[in-house]
Amino acid sequence: MTNVSFDPLDDPGPDFAGLLRKAGLQAPVPQGDVSAAFDVVHGTTCVSLRYADGVVIAGDRRATSGNIISHRSIQKVFAADRHSGVAIAGAAGPAVEMVKLFQLQLEHYEKVEGTTLSLDGKANQLSQMLRNNLPMAMQGLAVVPIFAGYDQASEQGRLFQYDVTGGRYEELDYTATGSGSLHAGTVIKISFVDHMTRAQAIDLAIEALFQAGDSDSATGLPDLIRGVYPVVATITADGFDRVEDPELEERTRHLIDAFTTRGGRDGGNSLSTDGGPR
Repeated sequence: MTNVSFDPLDDPGPDFAGLLRKAGLQAPVPQGDVSAAFDVVHGTTCVSLRYADGVVIAGDRRATSGNIISHRSIQKVFAADRHSGVAIAGAAGPAVEMVKLFQLQLEHYEKVEGTTLSLDGKANQLSQMLRNNLPMAMQGLAVVPIFAGYDQASEQGRLFQYDVTGGRYEELDYTATGSGSLHAGTVIKISFVDHMTRAQAIDLAIEALFQAGDSDSATGLPDLIRGVYPVVATITADGFDRVEDPELEERTRHLIDAFTTRGGRDGGNSLSTDGGPR
């Protein structure tokens, strides 16, 4: 294998994605509408919200190809590094690849510079990667993530949402992405309060995804039979911490019991054993 070298003025430095482009290792952009030629797997819905100690970031587990359920337990929430995380929506393949490259980029920067990138720097880096993916998005392989983390400088949780062009927008309290984002965001908007506890924030994220799944066919409901629950994580000064399934099961059952007790918020739907409407 030939070693790649650069002139000082052409050196990409710690920019790993730039290194791949300069070395000619970036995959070629396909021509035509890829989504029309192949069954592209899509993942939705993801939410994130602030609470007293940091942020909660969560995503459902369903992936679809058109009207077909491709996967019932896909992971859409990942740790970017110790104090930040990414939740993905859109074309699942490019999204997961982008997350892996983003993780590697942050690790590479830390090794080269001897310090971690600031939270704003991480958000900007993800924005650049989305902008570089725009040609793929024009072929039907769009990725629209959420980035969240704990800012050690300001000692608070922060949230960022994006568009397919790489536009980066910081949200103060909560954000949602994916096909069920309207329903999930509305649930959080109604119930969100400042300085929520960890338990309140997790419960609200679970309810938001539940209501999105109840109204959007591409968003998966909790599956009590298979033991499939949303991926939920907290990010605080102590770092990224994924909530374990036993806790999610308990909180999900409490939510379902609450719906059953009051007849469901939609006027009386009862719930089946897999968490879906009868």
